[in-house]
Amino acid sequence: MSSVTVRNLPDSTHRALKLRAKQHGRSTEAEIRFILQNAVAPKVGMGTLLAAIGSNLEITELHFPRDQRPVEIAVFE
Repeated sequence: MSSVTVRNLPDSTHRALKLRAKQHGRSTEAEIRFILQNAVAPKVGMGTLLAAIGSNLEITELHFPRDQRPVEIAVFE
């Protein structure tokens, strides 16, 4: 796992991060991780991406016949 050092962080920013972390019940480090992960995460969902792919391929509908067999009970032994 990588680590990052942030230098020259203003005291007011550090205080705000600590406060935000406390409000969310996290450590300051965990809050910073959360903020960074959300900043770089994709902003669209999987369904939106799949719809865009289908649109680019000019696919408007997919028809799959429904499996009519009765559902079998799972056995975990």
